[in-house]
Amino acid sequence: MKVLQIFELAPEAVFDKLGGSPQGISAEEAQKRLAEYGPNAIKEVSKTPLIYKFLAQFYHLMAIFLWIAGILAIVSDQAPIGYAIFGVIIINALFSFWQEFQAEKAVEELKKLLPAKAKVLREGSPKKILAEELVPGDLILLDEGDNISADGRLIEAFELRTNNSTLTGESEPVRKTADAFLDTDISYTEAPNLVFAGTSVAFGSGRALVVKTGMETEFGKIASLTQGVKAELSPLQKDLNKLIRIIAIIASASGLLLYLVARFGVGFENSFILAVGLIVANIPEGLLPSVTLGLAIGVKRLVEKNALVKKLSSVETLGSTDVICTDKTGTLTQNEMTVRELFTCEGNVEVRGVGYEPKGDFLKDGVPLDVSSNQLVKLLLKAGSLCNDAKVVPPEAENAKWKILGDPTEAALLVSAAKAGFDYNQEFIELPRIHELPFDSVRKMMSSIHDERGQVVSYIKGAPKELLDKCTKILTSKGVRELTAKDREKIVAQNDDYARAALRVLAMAYRELPNELTDYQVETVEKDLTFIGLQAMMDPPRPAVTKAIEECHTAGIKIIMITGDYGLTAESIARNIGMVKGKDVQIITGIELDKFSDKELKKALLAEEIIFARVAPEHKMRVVSTLKDMDKVVAVTGDGVNDAPALKRADIGVAMGITGTDVAKEASEMVITDDNFASIVHAIEEGRIVYDNLRKFISYIFCHLTPEILPFILWIILAPKYGFPLAISIMVVLAIDLGTDTFPALALATEAAEPGIMQRPPRSRKEPILNAKLLSRAYLFIGMVEAVCVMAVVLYTLFAGGYRFSASALSFFQFDAAGMATRNVLLFKQIQTIAFVGLAMCQIGSMFANRTMRVSVFKIGIFSNKWVNMALLFELIFIPALVLAPFVSNFFGLTTPTLSQFLFVLPFPFIVFFAEEIRKFFVRKYRPVPGV
Repeated sequence: MKVLQIFELAPEAVFDKLGGSPQGISAEEAQKRLAEYGPNAIKEVSKTPLIYKFLAQFYHLMAIFLWIAGILAIVSDQAPIGYAIFGVIIINALFSFWQEFQAEKAVEELKKLLPAKAKVLREGSPKKILAEELVPGDLILLDEGDNISADGRLIEAFELRTNNSTLTGESEPVRKTADAFLDTDISYTEAPNLVFAGTSVAFGSGRALVVKTGMETEFGKIASLTQGVKAELSPLQKDLNKLIRIIAIIASASGLLLYLVARFGVGFENSFILAVGLIVANIPEGLLPSVTLGLAIGVKRLVEKNALVKKLSSVETLGSTDVICTDKTGTLTQNEMTVRELFTCEGNVEVRGVGYEPKGDFLKDGVPLDVSSNQLVKLLLKAGSLCNDAKVVPPEAENAKWKILGDPTEAALLVSAAKAGFDYNQEFIELPRIHELPFDSVRKMMSSIHDERGQVVSYIKGAPKELLDKCTKILTSKGVRELTAKDREKIVAQNDDYARAALRVLAMAYRELPNELTDYQVETVEKDLTFIGLQAMMDPPRPAVTKAIEECHTAGIKIIMITGDYGLTAESIARNIGMVKGKDVQIITGIELDKFSDKELKKALLAEEIIFARVAPEHKMRVVSTLKDMDKVVAVTGDGVNDAPALKRADIGVAMGITGTDVAKEASEMVITDDNFASIVHAIEEGRIVYDNLRKFISYIFCHLTPEILPFILWIILAPKYGFPLAISIMVVLAIDLGTDTFPALALATEAAEPGIMQRPPRSRKEPILNAKLLSRAYLFIGMVEAVCVMAVVLYTLFAGGYRFSASALSFFQFDAAGMATRNVLLFKQIQTIAFVGLAMCQIGSMFANRTMRVSVFKIGIFSNKWVNMALLFELIFIPALVLAPFVSNFFGLTTPTLSQFLFVLPFPFIVFFAEEIRKFFVRKYRPVPGV
């Protein structure tokens, strides 16, 4: 049943429209409608079984590449290498699965918010039925504290207020009415006579006729949007897949070329083995575990900055973020309504202190004010405290913050009074309430009538203009006098000033009632009032948010506020915190957004300063999707159920840990544990550090590929004519890739931020993590320096052992099918040993050189990273142990090198390090733009 303008109908017409009655439908009719419309439940899409998620860790692109390499190694009679590669895949899969083991429970959490049972009127009798059995036309009964099970049109409403935060993200209770509402310039969810599934009754009671159930409800639409979001690869995953494809092409092409060339000299079997060796040498086997562990280190560091990351690749995505779509309440603001200013006929009074904790001073003209000696301010605060139904709860053992029960606006009035020493509990004992005229949306005020030591006094609070119309007198320091036209102008002007500053304003008045009056009606109480003053309040910004916004702007990150609140309020907060500064800020409402084409929305999003206000979940989702279509890396913050679709659609969804619902947390990739926007900025900075460090240790890993590949190339060229030996075996390659290089690579993942990391713009979504410049630096510069060093010590060892480039050299070494020497075996082992030691020593220099990408390592302190220092110590112990321990050296086909060979390789770390320092010097001199 499609109902678009149900809120325009009068209550009696609603029954005709939906086929219901004031007594409710019959049980028989309910069964018919249940068969027609289906159960009132959130439908769940099928999920990927957990075992499939685990198995997926074994067949992504890098894993497939490693499986092939392992199989080739086993086929070529290099089983230990193959098994070692398989071990890398398995260990990495287990670790990744454990880190990313986060069940997708967003829809399940949505279902939990819907009550299991609902109260209905059927055939004139109230009944409790399963919420799933509700059907359109049912008459549901609503009382304070009830969760609402379906979308409905109110038929009766008695001081009814609902908490719609699940739909709007705004925690302020919304007042409801059963009257027809003819203003069509509002969205469906803003209609004051409609209630919605997933919301709750904050105050009052009512009856509503069900108009939509299940997936047709506004709540169901959120579930549908959340389910419809497909998981996407992160920028890092896309980069790594692209990189792996490049490596696969290079490795396969070079291996095939070696095979084709070598088979003419050494035969099919030998050439196949050597081709496999070259392929394995081209594959950075240590890349996968290093990236995984590097990201895990980033996750650990983020925890220290109040950010919990559920998905490893999200750490790097943070660093790529160039747009943050943030809500307002609870993220940019504290979600604690606070009175900031008071106004009486004597002027303004500033109220200090933030939040619900009753601590703060009062200042008049910058000078502390003693409220006890100022009768005007004292009565203004007293009126706000007495005309109030909220409560403020002090911190408890399990709750470290002050809490409120009731309306946040009323709680703010209690707190402002408590700052002046008022104890509202004691006041209600001394000045008992006789009667209350509750607030309603027509007269826009509330009256609380008290016995004040024998005198009946009514205290009234309400909307300033409406309450002012009821006032005839004004309270001054000299007593009560007539309210003049000039007084009214002054009060209205002050109210307008507050409104322009996005402050919520309540006016206070009082009236002494005749003691003989017993019938307290609006007409007899709310007239001839004495105006006391105004209390202006706001949800204050978080303390660190202004600095965080400035850091975002400096870092080239655009911030877009998307809120369910009103545009002027949103703009005022945005200006307050420095999010917008220009005069031409663009404010787009949800209704206006519905009229935008995709092209118009893209054009609007190009504006430097833009705010979306009064939006629904589908609007937020559309904005995020459009930004992604514009190749932006989008982070979205949220805490409510309404945020779940956008959180899942974003490149990185960021949920609030304290105020966030379970639904929001499940739909997001990261949870901010202190609900502070500043923590998001810190996380982005950490993401940039992780991105830089990924490049550093990936560069480090790639540096050794050139000296590992060059021996194969030289062997192809020189072996047929001079019997030149293969200086590096596949086992040595594996000892470096998975042995000596692992700890240094991880140490580089712990590097601190380089200077100016948050002064540069975000990297483009299209920019790969390893660009041509970085690859050429790793392969052709540092890698070539290492290759020259390694081949130098190999030639030194060969010549010292009697080898010469001559025709007789063909018989100097004789090789078996695996390429191992059968003559001059000791010299052959020394060559492979010193090549391994030389390369490992070069990588020590490379480790220090890769600590920075541009600035000199001396600028950050050459020994400033304790983990790099520990990696150095590890290398200096592990390298000798590998060649001196007989069992280990025999396994890898190595032997003990001579003292002269050891002395030859000692300068290698310094050669590599200073060569890169010289390169960086010229880069800084001739290419001042930041880059590699």
